[in-house]
Amino acid sequence: MRWFLFGIALACSGAWAGEADVIDVKARRSAPGTYDFDITVKSVDKGWEYYADAFEVLAPDGKLLGRRILLHPHETEQPFTRDLYGVKIPAGIERVIVRARHKPKGYDGKTLSVTLPK
Repeated sequence: MRWFLFGIALACSGAWAGEADVIDVKARRSAPGTYDFDITVKSVDKGWEYYADAFEVLAPDGKLLGRRILLHPHETEQPFTRDLYGVKIPAGIERVIVRARHKPKGYDGKTLSVTLPK
């Protein structure tokens, strides 16, 4: 039983991070139904074939609302923050999910759920 609880504690503490984890998101309303995001990612970048190459803003149902492609590795800049402007959010959505993609691992990292400012 102790080992089971220890495993749960480790999982909740972030001990098993992915290759590209979203660690912070700042959201701003820029116009009615439109938001800008500053997204901070911590990733295991090892060059052009192994780096965080995108992040996405998703609706709670998983629908893609916005994506930014990252054009180069960030080996010497960890964690790093990039913006995504002009994301259209449909009426009625109060929270979004932000995730990062890692080349070649895909979407294996931590995501963040963010409440949108009014």
